[in-house]
Amino acid sequence: MKIIALLLALLLGLGAGMKKTADDQKEISFQNELNQYKSYPNLLPVVEVIGHKS
Repeated sequence: MKIIALLLALLLGLGAGMKKTADDQKEISFQNELNQYKSYPNLLPVVEVIGHKS
């Protein structure tokens, strides 16, 4: 019974480690994508608001 509990704890620990690694990899990928866009100029359109003065 102790072996089964040890194996279960080992599998849970391994799963938690893999989940953390996957989350870290997503965050690194997101940061790299943001860094690539920093070299581009501002791509947002310029909007002029024109209205009557009240």
